Amino acid sequence: MAVRAAKRMKMISDGIDPYPAELPVTTTIAQVRADHEGLEAGTELEATVGIAGRVMLLRTSGKLFFATLQDGPGHRIQVMLSQKVVGEDAMARFKSDVDLGDHIFVSGHVGTSRRGELSVFAHEWAMASKALRPLPKTYTKEDGEEVGLSEENRVRMRHLDLIMRPAAREMIRVRSDVMKSVRANFDDRGYIEIETPTLQPLHGGAAARPFTTHINAYDEDLYLRIATELYLKRAVVGGVDKVFEIGKNFRNEGADSTHSPEFTALEAYEAYGTYDTMAELTKNLVQRAAMDAFGSTVVTLADGTEYDLGGEWAELDLYESVSEAVGQEIRVDTPRGELERIAEQHGISVPPYAVAGKIVEDIWEELVGDRLWAPTFLRDFPVDTSPLTRAHRTKPGLTEKWDLYIRGVETATAYSELADPVIQRERLIAQSLSAADGDPEAMQLDEDFIQAMEQGFPPAGGMGIGIDRLLQALTGLGIRETIAFPFVRRR
Repeated sequence: MAVRAAKRMKMISDGIDPYPAELPVTTTIAQVRADHEGLEAGTELEATVGIAGRVMLLRTSGKLFFATLQDGPGHRIQVMLSQKVVGEDAMARFKSDVDLGDHIFVSGHVGTSRRGELSVFAHEWAMASKALRPLPKTYTKEDGEEVGLSEENRVRMRHLDLIMRPAAREMIRVRSDVMKSVRANFDDRGYIEIETPTLQPLHGGAAARPFTTHINAYDEDLYLRIATELYLKRAVVGGVDKVFEIGKNFRNEGADSTHSPEFTALEAYEAYGTYDTMAELTKNLVQRAAMDAFGSTVVTLADGTEYDLGGEWAELDLYESVSEAVGQEIRVDTPRGELERIAEQHGISVPPYAVAGKIVEDIWEELVGDRLWAPTFLRDFPVDTSPLTRAHRTKPGLTEKWDLYIRGVETATAYSELADPVIQRERLIAQSLSAADGDPEAMQLDEDFIQAMEQGFPPAGGMGIGIDRLLQALTGLGIRETIAFPFVRRR
């Protein structure tokens, strides 16, 4: 860094700006490759181009310099500088000033080297941005092992990861394609995208621990939202019959391969829909996203295996599948003590504030969920864990709710939404009492939300997808790889 800093100072003292505001770039490296791929070896064209890129390789051969430039998306091209063409002074400056990692501009004509490599033969060059830090060393061992950035450094210094690793740049493209696909799909269905508050006086819409903050102007404590549900439902009350939002949620919980404290969530609500309506919507969103990003519903995961998201998806009944897993019938009215005994039998700890339905869900997660592979809708959850969900029309004590599991990871959820404000108030009061009893994930009674429901909330279906987990499902990567700049513990 000291050597590079000295080069920067010398350039400035010589009247050369190491960070010019503008350069006569006429085309991109990608376009040069597209326009001239397939030229015969030893060809030189008259066409002149002005390109810019980051120097990734440098080598010299007498009075010739060869450099490989890389653009943002990762396209590369060779540039060749000859002292005979650019002049002795320009060649000396290139030799003294340019390091790996610098951005440079080159103007010259297109051709191919004697070995047939597409190249730009420079007429002139200029520094575009002097890099004061060297690039990390990456190489391939004799046995073929690739040595590069560690996983921790890839996450902490994503800018280096994007420079050095094509897979990191590809993840950025895939995520962008998926987001465009999801929004286009909703647009085709007549949905309206809105934005709801991130700072909220009460937290609700999910069972999760919130982050707290404080607004000085009002001298009040606030929460970062854990979900967008309660505000989106108010929009439905107001007549926005098909509504969705894609935005950041924040949950003050653990961080692991499938959880991030800050994550991107999609929620959608459709008046006169049901959880069956939302199941069909969710399947189509995921399958179309795979087609738009990869051209197929059969995706290749990070470990090289293929995964099929196409066709119809499996369904499981929560209580039937957990009964089969434990070898005895589990019902909604199975006593809590019996459920606790079964949980402990399988090494599952039960907090004192856990309701019966939560114990059933924890048993299912441990014994069944992790073993699921194909996309599967887990259906019909207990009332005591689903306070915002409509009671099941044919199964007493259950609600019309499903969770979608892809490769054993919960990826989405949906309800037939509870529309009765009297029952909703009772449910949220029960949640508040659970919070007072020690449940850190229980919701609060939100009077403003109840008042909106009392205005008349139509029958509706609602769904939520974790966008980061959707990317995990499509790529087989961990959640921190699917987020461009994930939150990590400070050094």
